[in-house]
Amino acid sequence: MTSSSGQLKRLKPLYQLAVNNILAVVAVPLVAAAVLKAAELGPEEVLARAHALPPAHLFLAVFVPAATAAVYLMLRPRAVYMVDYACFRTSPNCRVPFATFLEHSRVWPGFDERSVRFMTRLLERSGLGEETCLPYAQHYIPPSRDLESSRAEAELVIFSAIDDLLAKTRISPQDIDIVVVNCSLFAPTPSFTDMIINRYKLRKDVRNVHLSGMGCSAGLISLGLARNLLQVAPKGAHALVVSTETITPNYYMGQERAMLLPNCLFRMGGAAVLLSTNGAKARFRLARVVRTLTGAKDGAYRCVYQEEDDRGNVGINLSKDLMSIAGDALKANITAMGPLVLPASEQLLFALSFIARKVLSGRIKPYIPDFRTAFEHFCIHAGGRAVIDELQRSLILSDEQVEASRMTLHRFGNTSSSSLWYELAYVEAKGRMRKGDRVWMIGFGSGFKCNSAAWECIRPAANVDGPWATCIHRYPVDIPDVLKH
Repeated sequence: MTSSSGQLKRLKPLYQLAVNNILAVVAVPLVAAAVLKAAELGPEEVLARAHALPPAHLFLAVFVPAATAAVYLMLRPRAVYMVDYACFRTSPNCRVPFATFLEHSRVWPGFDERSVRFMTRLLERSGLGEETCLPYAQHYIPPSRDLESSRAEAELVIFSAIDDLLAKTRISPQDIDIVVVNCSLFAPTPSFTDMIINRYKLRKDVRNVHLSGMGCSAGLISLGLARNLLQVAPKGAHALVVSTETITPNYYMGQERAMLLPNCLFRMGGAAVLLSTNGAKARFRLARVVRTLTGAKDGAYRCVYQEEDDRGNVGINLSKDLMSIAGDALKANITAMGPLVLPASEQLLFALSFIARKVLSGRIKPYIPDFRTAFEHFCIHAGGRAVIDELQRSLILSDEQVEASRMTLHRFGNTSSSSLWYELAYVEAKGRMRKGDRVWMIGFGSGFKCNSAAWECIRPAANVDGPWATCIHRYPVDIPDVLKH
C-alpha cells in the first residue's frame, strides 16, 4: 500500500504538467500538422484555395473573431489593483502582558475568582504573546468605556494607518474618490467615513460607506464593495479601504464564560488599503473576492451574538458550535473559490472523486483539493489558536504556511478584520514574497460568514517597513505545546 502510494505521488507532477497544459498538448500537434500541410501544398496553392472560398466565408472568418474579442474587451470588468497598504503600529505604552491583564481583572469587583481563573487558562492556551496591546482607556481600573474614549481609540488607529499609507503612496487626499470603512461594534454619528472626510478634507463628491456589524471578515467585504464601486468610477480612480475594530466600548464586565473569551483574544489594530484601477504603481492585483453566508441557519446566525447577560452586561456570546459552523462555512467558500483558482489537474481530481463517491454511495474519502497548487502564501484570520488549527488541518497546510497567522496572533492578538493585513506584512517582512506569487486571504465573521480574496503580487515591498519593523528579527517564535495544543 505504501509503495503504490509513493508511486502515485511521484506520478502526480507528471499528471499535473499534462492536464494543466492540456491546451498546449492538443494545440501544438494541430498547429504542427497545419504548418506541415501548408508547406506540402506550397504558398501558391494555399493562396489559390483561400481565393476560392466564398467572400461571405472569408468575412465571417475575420469579422466574427474580431467582434467577439471587441465585445469581450468592452464588457469585462476592470482590473483592480492594490497600490499599497499600511497597518497601525502599536505603541509600547499600550502593551498588556498577561500579568497586567490578570491583575486588573482581579482588582475589578465585577469579576469573581472563578472568572479570573477561567481567563487565566484562556490566555495560557490562546497563542497570544506578551506584547499585544489594548487602548489607553482599558488600562484604567475600572476600564473606561465612554464615547469620548471610544472615539479617541478610533481616531488614533484610523488616522495613524491612513497617515502611513499616504506617506508610502505619496497620494494627495484630494485624489481619493471612494472611502469604505468597516468597524463592527462601534458606529457613532457622524460615521467613521465622515470622520476621515473631515480630517483629510476630502472632496465633496467622494463616495463613502461605513460598514458595521459584519464581523471579523468585514475587511474582505469592504474590498469587494470598493472593487464594485471602482467599476463605475472614472478610469484610474482611487478607493481608500479602512478596516478596524474599536475595543474600548466592547470590554465585557460580567461573569458569563462564553462572553469572557473576546476579552482575552481581541486587541487593538487597524489597516488602511489604497485600491485603484490604474496599475502603474500597483503592488498587487486583486484576482478574486468570494463571499459565503450561512446566516439562514439559526445556529450559524447566533453563534457569534451580541447580547446582555443576566446582570445587564453587554458582550459577545461565542457558541460552543462555533468551530463546527466555521468549518461548514469554509467548505462552502472553498467550493465556490476552487473552480476560480485551482489548476485543471486539481479540478479534474475533485470532479472524479465526487462522481466516484456518488457511484459508490460515499464509501471512499472525498478528495481535498490541494490549494497549495493555486497559492504560495496563506493569510488565515488570526481569530484564535483553534481557528488556525482547524484551517491548517482542513487545507492540509504546513507549519510554515500558517506561520504568518500564528505569529500575528502571538504579536498583535486578534485584531479582527485587520489581522489579514498584519499577516501579509509578516510575509513581506520575512522577504518571502516574490513577483507573481499568489496570496489567499481567508476571514470569518458573525452572521455567519466566510469570505476570501485572492491576490497576485506585482511588486514586493522594497524594505521592511511596517508593524513588524522593530520585531521581525525575533520571529518566528516557538509556541509551547501547552499553547498550541
